[in-house]
Amino acid sequence: MIGLRLEKGQGLVEYALILVLIAVIVLAVLLILGPIIGNSFSEVNSEFESVSYVLQML
Repeated sequence: MIGLRLEKGQGLVEYALILVLIAVIVLAVLLILGPIIGNSFSEVNSEFESVSYVLQML
């Protein structure tokens, strides 16, 4: 009985460590790719603004 409880607790700790590892990886990817994605959205937004300005002139 006691050995079974320890194995269940060990499995739970392993799952928690995997979740923490995944969270750290996701955070690192967002920190690296965040500015790149933000710049892309800014470029698209500026293009829409220029098209909107041209359409207003018509």
